[in-house]
Amino acid sequence: MSLSQQRRFPRRRNSVGASRDFVTGVLIEWELHPLVEDIRLCVSELATNALVHGAPPGREFCVGLHRGEELVRLEVRDSGPGQPAVRRPDDDACSGRGLRLVSELADDFGVDDHVVGKTVWLVFKTSAAPDPAPLTTPGS
Repeated sequence: MSLSQQRRFPRRRNSVGASRDFVTGVLIEWELHPLVEDIRLCVSELATNALVHGAPPGREFCVGLHRGEELVRLEVRDSGPGQPAVRRPDDDACSGRGLRLVSELADDFGVDDHVVGKTVWLVFKTSAAPDPAPLTTPGS
């Protein structure tokens, strides 16, 4: 099974909340409730980065979700230059922790460069570890 949905968002502040709503709706539709909170947080960080650093004025950024058998891939593509990098900000810094946070929440993380722009992607496993065998008592 392979599913995919994507949506474009204008370079506006309210697009970060709209991208959270978009991924929430898709994940609920796909019945992936356990992933909703982590992916909502991650898309907030990636959409904010696209808005602030990636999408030039007058341009859009695109959020995509792709589901395979055991994985969900979140992608945020923008048309701006630059290569995002995980940083180690000073303890008193007010920013610079977003990519570190999303890279810790996701099972895999990367950036694909394009002729124009880039795609920052995260992968999340959908299959949980099997439950241990249930405890039984004699006679049950």
